[in-house]
Amino acid sequence: MAEQLRPIEAPFVAAAPCGVAVRDRLRGLTAQDETVLRLVGAHLGALASKDLAVRCRDGLAHDADRWAERKRELTAASSAQWAGTSHDQWALARRCQLAHIQSLEAGIATIMRRLSVPVGQKATKDAPAGYRSRTEWFAKSRRLRVLQDRLAAVRADWQAGRVHIVRGGKRLAGNRHHLEAAQLDEAGWRERWEAARWFLRADGESGKRYGNETIRVTPDGEVSLKLPAPLAHLANASHGRYVLSARVRFAHRRVEWADRVQANRAVAYRIHLDADRGRWYLTASWQLPPTPAIPLPAALAHGVIGMDTNADHLAAWHLDVHGNPIGRPRRFPFALSGTAEHRDAQARHALTQLLAWAKACGVTAIAIENLDFAAEKTREKHGRHKWFRQLISGMPTGRLRARLVSMAAAAGIAIIAVDPAYTSKWGAQHWQAPLTRTNKKNQTTTRHDAAAVAIGRRAQGHAIRRRTAPPPHDRRDRAGHRTVQAGPDVSGGEGPRPRIPGPRTGCVPPGCGENAGDQCAQHRSGHAAEHEQLMLSP
Repeated sequence: MAEQLRPIEAPFVAAAPCGVAVRDRLRGLTAQDETVLRLVGAHLGALASKDLAVRCRDGLAHDADRWAERKRELTAASSAQWAGTSHDQWALARRCQLAHIQSLEAGIATIMRRLSVPVGQKATKDAPAGYRSRTEWFAKSRRLRVLQDRLAAVRADWQAGRVHIVRGGKRLAGNRHHLEAAQLDEAGWRERWEAARWFLRADGESGKRYGNETIRVTPDGEVSLKLPAPLAHLANASHGRYVLSARVRFAHRRVEWADRVQANRAVAYRIHLDADRGRWYLTASWQLPPTPAIPLPAALAHGVIGMDTNADHLAAWHLDVHGNPIGRPRRFPFALSGTAEHRDAQARHALTQLLAWAKACGVTAIAIENLDFAAEKTREKHGRHKWFRQLISGMPTGRLRARLVSMAAAAGIAIIAVDPAYTSKWGAQHWQAPLTRTNKKNQTTTRHDAAAVAIGRRAQGHAIRRRTAPPPHDRRDRAGHRTVQAGPDVSGGEGPRPRIPGPRTGCVPPGCGENAGDQCAQHRSGHAAEHEQLMLSP
């Protein structure tokens, strides 16, 4: 029986980012400035922790009246601008809780299917493989009970509206019990823990001076903040404000930020301390106006670059408007090791090279797979193939896609997301060997390069396979056309090819072949032209 293939979703142009954030270091802070920032951050952080605890206790019973009461209590100890920041954290925790439930359900279903199969049975198209031994079968049966207990507990929390949040981070809280493994002492851990729990951010408001009344940044880089009521005695400016000695100068998107500030449009700010380096930073963020997505045919008017995402590199190939590969593939390596900042810098560097190559090729679209490994990261999905699970977990699909969409929007390049089904398999089947044979430098085309071609062709609406099977020998016209490049609705596909002068055909005399496409002008047995001559004869 033929393998049942799932339906392929249509490609679409990814939406442009709805916001932007830039960061700059606060250089030249005095000891008094750092003291004020620490006091304000600790005071507001304590209020935020108490407010979050109250919000978590309310659970599903929270309403508008309860929210107004909480905000009035916070306003008395801080201000109206600082109050009310716990809703986003509670909503994020609820979304993570639902994702955890779905992951547990997927793991339980996988174990139950494999436990129902005899031990040692090979996998088929209709049934999964059984476990290798009775020992593994028994261990998985015990794990099934553990996952079922966890699922029951998480479902009870979900139905009751109960969430578990650690302000400062669960990992950092766990490092307190493993200081040697984290390479920290108690004083260093305490400094990082307090800095992570501080609260020094304020949402912008259009119409206010420079777009933010609480944390204000002037066009020339002067930073000032509105002190809470209990700390108003620390102000060094009028109206209870404290002006920092440091000046900021955003190197990235400075013109856009300056335009918003001078027009008094909303800009949100966040001040935080990097405890590892001992540096203070200011992050500015604002929303972008919604822009209509470019139509798919317009994005593909100049060809496309198909990109295949891998664990250590990006494989890309330039395709023309007909889906044919041009030139040689390009590979942009990156190393996903070290700290989060290092991994992010590696991804940015690879994407910068990709976008520069795309602009040099003259294309305005890059096709990527719409990957989501949320379900495939579960431990039960791939069983004992630990290396494969680590490979999938290490691929930065979500972060890389978000980073690429943001950077491509700034460069004027559209991102087309395609269905990832069978791209690697069909690309290797139909494109890897032919592209390797036609290579003059005898360079092997990898499976990832062939997948990039398949991704680009799917974005253009072409079939991935190069040609259909030849027609049967018994009936030449039964299978239709051999090539699948042109669809049945394309005009001119039935006519003969035009005679073009060249080194093989020589000089073509004028008017030669002008009636080649007119079938009625040909003298063929049984054609309408022959019947017409027979009717005119006496």
